[in-house]
Amino acid sequence: MVVFDALVTVTLWALAVGAVSQADLFKSVVLFVTLGVVVAVAWARMGAADLAMVEVAVGAGVTGALFLNTLGHLEQSSEEGEGEK
Repeated sequence: MVVFDALVTVTLWALAVGAVSQADLFKSVVLFVTLGVVVAVAWARMGAADLAMVEVAVGAGVTGALFLNTLGHLEQSSEEGEGEK
């Protein structure tokens, strides 16, 4: 199981760096949601099933949906701004 824990740790770091450094906002949101799921796996691995469920529901689910909704509004407003020029 040490190998699995190391794999989860490396995956967490890679997803976090990728989410922050990604230029494309949609890809960044997808990486962030994936990060939330992997964090939930880490919580479950540490025996905190309640935190794992909350992380999936709030960290990946609700926050990801809000980010995607905001991204949609940003794209709409940028399209409207281009039409005015």
